[in-house]
Amino acid sequence: MVAVFSGRQRQAIRLAAQFLAPYRWRAFGALVALIVTAGITLYMGQGIRLMVDHGFMTRSPQMLNESIGLFMLLVVALAIGTFSRFYLVSWIGERVVADLRKKVFDHLIDLHPGFYENNRSSEIQSRLTADTTLLQSVIGSSLSMFLRNVLMVIGGIILLFITNPKLTSIVVVALPLVVAPILIFGRRVRSLSRQSQDRVADVGSYVAEALGQIKTVQAYNHQQQDKQRFAVTAEEAFETARKRILQRSWLITLVIVLVLGAVAVMLWVGGMDVIEGTISSGELAAFVFYSLLVGSSFGTLSEVLGELQRAAGAAERIGELLQARSEIHAPVSDLLNLPQRVSGNLELQGVSFAYPSRPERNAVDALSLIINAGETLALVGPSGAGKSTLFDLLLRFYDPQQGQVLIEGMPIQRLDPLDLRRCFALVSQSPALFFGSVEDNIRYGNPAATFEQVEAAARIAHAHEFIMELADGYKTHLGDGGLGLSGGQRQRLAIARALVVDAPILLLDEATSALDAQSEYLIQEALPSLMQGRTTLVIAHRLATVQNADRIAVIDQGRLVAVGTHQQLIASNPLYARLAALQFNARDGAS
Repeated sequence: MVAVFSGRQRQAIRLAAQFLAPYRWRAFGALVALIVTAGITLYMGQGIRLMVDHGFMTRSPQMLNESIGLFMLLVVALAIGTFSRFYLVSWIGERVVADLRKKVFDHLIDLHPGFYENNRSSEIQSRLTADTTLLQSVIGSSLSMFLRNVLMVIGGIILLFITNPKLTSIVVVALPLVVAPILIFGRRVRSLSRQSQDRVADVGSYVAEALGQIKTVQAYNHQQQDKQRFAVTAEEAFETARKRILQRSWLITLVIVLVLGAVAVMLWVGGMDVIEGTISSGELAAFVFYSLLVGSSFGTLSEVLGELQRAAGAAERIGELLQARSEIHAPVSDLLNLPQRVSGNLELQGVSFAYPSRPERNAVDALSLIINAGETLALVGPSGAGKSTLFDLLLRFYDPQQGQVLIEGMPIQRLDPLDLRRCFALVSQSPALFFGSVEDNIRYGNPAATFEQVEAAARIAHAHEFIMELADGYKTHLGDGGLGLSGGQRQRLAIARALVVDAPILLLDEATSALDAQSEYLIQEALPSLMQGRTTLVIAHRLATVQNADRIAVIDQGRLVAVGTHQQLIASNPLYARLAALQFNARDGAS
């Protein structure tokens, strides 16, 4: 095994062993059943020898009956042992993979968003499904076959020596000729197996990407280009798989030729010994049985090794996910705790931040700002100015490279992220809805909310009317991402969800951008009651929606350029005045 797997492959094996450890007694039971069944299979050779020498050759019905009776007893014991081995091994395979999937998902769900900037979620999904399915197949089947055939080879060779040392020497001489190609081709198969898994992941990623954006694909008549690109991806996966299959085919072919060739030579030598009377026919029959058993076990080993090597590649890929570390975590020491209900005081002190994927440009640059408890602060500025990035920093999806963010006077880097985020309710520009009922989506941030609270929030967000028009009202199941709802309907559900959370700080990122004029008017009418008693930060490109904010912060290229009321900024800030002139003049012209 050490010769076959090395380095990172041994780490993959240790990963599998770690998940097997809690079920060591079941694994021990499966191992006992495996040893028993292997022993019974090996002893059958002696049953064949007795049948030939004492049953057929003596022409005695009684001895034949005894021989057949012993053989049938072995068959029954083999069946019982095989049932036990198969059930236990299959159970362990399913159990370990279920544990592994939960472990990987629990790890992934806590990784900071920056991790997903550099890793495609569809490829991660492939690792979580396809790779773990392969591991289940190996742990629940191939590994058992591997161990069983190793025992068969070792036990078979021992019994060959006991039966006839002379003939066994022929088999032993042939062994290095069989082992050498297994090691040589095995290394190639292992490398190609890892590549094959990567190509399969690419196929899954492309499918998820294209079908997840099917409306855009079809709106731009991009089907033909996508078909061509997918064909290239699929062909690359096929070509890698073809090379792996070719190597495994050569491996199996060589093993068959060498093993059965050695058996043929052994049969010729043994047949001559029977003719000369040196050995009995029963001994030759038993020897042939053991030789075929050893040969077939070697052939199976060569196939199973390929599966184990593929599994090593899959475990290696999963291990990479488990080794990924989140950059956002609670401090080990000096942990601070927020009060149960915070007032909503926020402060940014000289904050500078650049996204990991774009380190050359600061999205936020030396920005300092104080937000008072209960205040409504609007953030305005051109697209790409850094407004949404401020929300990312407040929620601690990222840590700034310079400066710090404070809540209630406490640096958020000294807080548990879970403790921090319970203080916020977010309504993003592109609201995320999940597969499930309307009620489940509104209750998403507060699973303990009653139906009355859910309905009340929906009424305030002016979502109740359209919800009741759906087939099953609040029990209506939504498709992926709220497919089937308009942008305005999704936005109103997201607002209702934020209300149910009842957090002291409300973050509205273009929360009314997808609403029609009537819905936007209704939301604007409801905003004073929504914001009452809460600190509210509003990002809006349409200045009409933020004129009544307590203060407006103007941001440009990541810098804070002005803070004031609507009237103050029109008089004092050229950028805000220009944005206001463009929007309000355009509206006047349109009217």
